[in-house]
Amino acid sequence: MPPSSIRSQFPALARGYLGRPVTYFDGPGGTQVPTSVVEVMSDYLFNHNANTDWAYPTSIETDAMIASARATYADLFGGASAEEIVFGLNMTTLTFHVARALGRAWGPGDEVVVTQLDHQANVAPWRALAQERGITVRMAHFDPDSGELDLEELAKCIGPRTRLVAVGAASNALGTINDIPRIMELAHAAGALAFVDAVHYAAHGLIDVRAWGCDLLACSAYKLYGPHLGVLYGRHDLLARMDVPKVDPAPNEPPERIETGTQNHEGIAGAAAAVDFLASLAPTVPSDATRRARLDAAFASLHREGEGLVTRLWDGLASIPSVRLYGPRPGRPRTPTVVFTVQDLPARAVAEQLARAAVFVSHGDFYASTVVERLGVADRGLVRAGCACYTTADDVDRLIDAVMQIGD
Repeated sequence: MPPSSIRSQFPALARGYLGRPVTYFDGPGGTQVPTSVVEVMSDYLFNHNANTDWAYPTSIETDAMIASARATYADLFGGASAEEIVFGLNMTTLTFHVARALGRAWGPGDEVVVTQLDHQANVAPWRALAQERGITVRMAHFDPDSGELDLEELAKCIGPRTRLVAVGAASNALGTINDIPRIMELAHAAGALAFVDAVHYAAHGLIDVRAWGCDLLACSAYKLYGPHLGVLYGRHDLLARMDVPKVDPAPNEPPERIETGTQNHEGIAGAAAAVDFLASLAPTVPSDATRRARLDAAFASLHREGEGLVTRLWDGLASIPSVRLYGPRPGRPRTPTVVFTVQDLPARAVAEQLARAAVFVSHGDFYASTVVERLGVADRGLVRAGCACYTTADDVDRLIDAVMQIGD
């Protein structure tokens, strides 16, 4: 789809600030939302709003919508079934819920392996079990120079007492894409479960839970053009035996047994519409192509576009003497997300100056606190610019020019 056609679907892109059109680079913290997603959510609230499992039409329609949304995310995740898709408030809440359930069977001597590259949402839930259940949490390092995990050290952290390996598919701070199939192999070779945080990855690469071999995977719809909602994949047999805290007489079969309370029905409708929006970005495919085939083509196209944009952004920022870049260089496995510092300025001060040029970026540690500590910038933080499907080369040039003005 031409960039102009994509951009026309995002009303937020018409916003101006201080007399200039806004360019959004805050996608890693939450993408803008296309009209189609908002329309689906409005239609649900206006015409189908009800609670579930009752005998009148709007309740039956709500049940059908949720079932359809589960099938949609099964397609996004690749090889999953609808009964393996769980909805929740967000990835963080779902991960704490899963950790609590798994942790009921663990105790002193059991171990969980996490990494320094991860968002705290994939670290804190497992560390909570160290306090509550007496387990041990081991943390694998990353190389601050390359921004990549040390897989040899990670392998050494995994042993016969490892019960679970928790790792991000991609770093929300540095954009690093990890070798998930290899890490899953390491976990399963030790008899451990594998949990994948795909929040940052899901908007940039096609997930395949079967090919990857993960047991559990979570993402957030608001990072992939949807509303604020979390989605969890779990192997059916694992979900069926997890000792989840729940009320009685709640459903006891997956996926409902993992969900607590009344769900965000309009959010579920919008989250499914976001996946369909992504599928609509596919280049020409056969008219009878499945949603998964369209997603495959769309993500291949997004990857090509993203590689071009991140290279342009990296090279442009690297040409500014006052800028220091962090993470994998273009050409390495990475998402189109770049972090940097300008001189010795606090990241917030840089973001404020860029905002005055109507360039919106995020700043701080992005809850990847171990990353900024290892990089030695915990006192001032990082500036993060992420490219999305609506980002253009002109947007990238505006960002580079605005940073250049700070450096002068």
